[in-house]
Amino acid sequence: MKPLHLLAALTWATLSSSHAQTQVQGLTATAIHIGMVNAQTGPSAGLGQSMRKGVEAVFAEVNQRGGVHGRQLLLDVADDAYEPPQTITETLRLAQENPVFAFIGFVGTPTTNAVLPIIQDMALPVIGVVSGAQTLRNPLTREVFNVRASYQQETEALVAKLFENGAKSIGVVYQFDGFGVSVLAGTSQALNKRGAGVLATGSFQRNTTAIRTALAAMLESQPDAIVFAGTYEPAAAFIQAARAAGLKSQFATVSFVGITNLLALAADASEGLLVSQVVPFPYEDTLAVTRECRRLLTLHQHSTLTFVELEGCISARVLVGALESAGPTPTRPALIAALEHMQDVDLGGVRIAFGPEKHQAMDTVYLTQVRNGTIVKLR
Repeated sequence: MKPLHLLAALTWATLSSSHAQTQVQGLTATAIHIGMVNAQTGPSAGLGQSMRKGVEAVFAEVNQRGGVHGRQLLLDVADDAYEPPQTITETLRLAQENPVFAFIGFVGTPTTNAVLPIIQDMALPVIGVVSGAQTLRNPLTREVFNVRASYQQETEALVAKLFENGAKSIGVVYQFDGFGVSVLAGTSQALNKRGAGVLATGSFQRNTTAIRTALAAMLESQPDAIVFAGTYEPAAAFIQAARAAGLKSQFATVSFVGITNLLALAADASEGLLVSQVVPFPYEDTLAVTRECRRLLTLHQHSTLTFVELEGCISARVLVGALESAGPTPTRPALIAALEHMQDVDLGGVRIAFGPEKHQAMDTVYLTQVRNGTIVKLR
């Protein structure tokens, strides 16, 4: 069986032969088609659905005001159920059968890694991937523009806080793919900085709650704290099982978990959970960006603003700003150039900065914690 990145490259090479002489832009006289491929169904659907809401709210507002240089923004959404083979299929479909100008809001490391050959070969701009993996940052891929901080930055913040709380030993439970490995590597690097190492590890398969083996490893090692890398369903299953088994470790996890969905599944068991975030706290109005995104979500989606919706809103505003700068007849190279020239932009209390050699707009990590069944801001 060929690795997924090779499968994507071979599939694209075969299917693109008849299109080699033309470059479909996803641009008409009245519309700009933007593609989104992520989990709209399945056990991780909350992440994709929330990202979609945040982006659609911004697009709806822009379209009400006349669009971008007179063109409406149309979001073409495809479901990959957080499974890389489906990401490949749906990305190819949107790139060829229903051509899009650019992509926004891929959700996940393994899914996005799987389509990188397609993205690069077609020179398709990608904005706002919901992943902090190094594979999407180093080496730099000119078409990929990350908005959020990296998993290295998130795990550094988590480990620093866990040490501040008195933890001396840390285990890692991780999804066995590029996402989990990236979080494991970041945690290990943060611990090595402090003269320590990962005490024990346990893993599980993506889109499952098969956490028994990982739990057994943690029960045997009894770490002071555990960094968990997975989405909300396996996280809830692990935390509940660990508490039932009497494990006293403090739990910590990165932003990708989808804390709103996790709380709905395991509110009591998740008490004290430390969560790193890559966008500001969405439940207060101290920043203009949260006030505006909340207004848009309420008006256009009839939905509350949470962390992932806010990430979608910010990513969409980045894309809209770049499209406006790219001019009345944008090209994909012009969009990429416009993004690289967004070198100090204030979105309302959140500053973003790209550059020719810098394709990550934000570096700040915000720490939160579950207390009394709700998520509170630490700093």
